[in-house]
Amino acid sequence: MGRILAVAYGTVSYIIFFVTFLYAIGFVGNLVVPKSIDSGEPAGSLLSALLINVVLMSVFALQHSIMARPEFKAWWTTIVPKPVERSTYVLLSSLALLLLFWQWRPMTGVVWSVENAVGKYLLYALFFLGFAIVLTSTYLINHFDLFGLRQVYLYGRGREYTQLNFGTPFLYKIVRHPLMLGFIVAFWSTPVMTYGHMLFAAVTTVYMLVAIQLEERDLINAHGDSYENYRRQVPMIVPLPKPGAARQAATR
Repeated sequence: MGRILAVAYGTVSYIIFFVTFLYAIGFVGNLVVPKSIDSGEPAGSLLSALLINVVLMSVFALQHSIMARPEFKAWWTTIVPKPVERSTYVLLSSLALLLLFWQWRPMTGVVWSVENAVGKYLLYALFFLGFAIVLTSTYLINHFDLFGLRQVYLYGRGREYTQLNFGTPFLYKIVRHPLMLGFIVAFWSTPVMTYGHMLFAAVTTVYMLVAIQLEERDLINAHGDSYENYRRQVPMIVPLPKPGAARQAATR
């Protein structure tokens, strides 16, 4: 019964995540969803909207970063069973995002507006390309492990969980964090950049750059020289060749 419940819990958590991810596309892109980043009338002053939105983003950032640290996981798994630890993390991240979508205050002043039809289509294409890079990146490193389904599946089958080997497939040969690159491209690619949208894009970009430093520290601890060598050869997020890597290639 415990194994069945774990699989059911992991499956429901994953479904909630995937619905949240799809809603995020509509939210940021002002597409289809009932409440988007720029929809609705501004409530209160610009300052109050700014403070509320920063708090909402901080809730997600703190939850997402603290719960991802190995030290927290070591303590957390004394309370939450290991097979559902990742699913719980995914569920709480999704709920933090849903809270942000629900309580977000629009800030509708316009920073820029692209009127040219070609420019608009190009920005929308970049927007969808960004989210496509995000989703593709998760599958390249095992989508179902990243979002907790592999853990509960193995537990449900009575098999021991094994860590995935370090690898650099496809996009990971171009940049070390294509998932973050995809989000940055998607968040900044809009034909109408409002104050609220720019706040969201700027804060999340800064958060991702900080989160990368924490994640890379954990990856170095987990993979040692393999990750250090990878880090020296492949750029972090801007897909330009690193000077050191170019010199190494030239001497081979």
